[in-house]
Amino acid sequence: MFKNLTPGCVGLSGPSEEVFALAKSVGFEGIDPPMSEPVEHIRALHEEHGMRVGCLALPTNFRTDENTFGEGLGMLPDAASKAAAIGCTRCVTWIGPSSDELPFAENFRRHALRLASVARVLGDNGLRLGLEFVGPKTSWTKGRHPFIHTQGGMLELIEAIGEPNVGLMLDAWHWYTSGGTAADILSLTNDQVVQVHLNDAPAGIPSDEQLDNVRELPGATGVIDLATFLGALKKIEYDGPITPEPFSARLRELPREKIANTVGEAMDRVWV
Repeated sequence: MFKNLTPGCVGLSGPSEEVFALAKSVGFEGIDPPMSEPVEHIRALHEEHGMRVGCLALPTNFRTDENTFGEGLGMLPDAASKAAAIGCTRCVTWIGPSSDELPFAENFRRHALRLASVARVLGDNGLRLGLEFVGPKTSWTKGRHPFIHTQGGMLELIEAIGEPNVGLMLDAWHWYTSGGTAADILSLTNDQVVQVHLNDAPAGIPSDEQLDNVRELPGATGVIDLATFLGALKKIEYDGPITPEPFSARLRELPREKIANTVGEAMDRVWV
């Protein structure tokens, strides 16, 4: 496994050349490709800085009406082909934990059908699809109909999708808020994990009361047992990107160089 950066997750903006250099200088080994830029330029940036290619965020909106989904699916081959040309082999997205419109069974069927179509396009281009469950009770109780919000539930959806290139995007936050254990991770294989997010939770708040967009840098509070989380991933020989996702407003207010240094130091503190 390797330290990977999604610049937008930590508020690190600016010219890609400078972002790549900053990420490299604080110990990151990989970075998500800036997909708005030409393929040749993106490849050159990764090669120049010796950075591995991270993940593509799924550009297709599968959560809304059929026409919108169809339009997005029609544009996916071009995005997947571009990602493949850069050397990207992983694509990730999250699954909404509740719905106001669809009861569980109907929502499950729609997700399975739509994501199977997405996975086939990605597979044709050599990409795997990672699906993230959203764990906080404050999230899955918002809608009228709770949906998948645990690892076990997501594995059932992946089985229903039925495509060999679909796996999990594991997030320490969602693992913690869903009551996840080391045994859950140890039950997986490396092939079942596409990407991993790392963060911590505010202290003094019960897990059922944690809010999804209020997080901390990895190791900031010790509320989430990251030694166990990362140790379990190491035991299953996970070899993919580990990406910080703190959603910290305080972090985003810092100067760019300070953001990079702060995030790099946080990753160093918890690394196993």
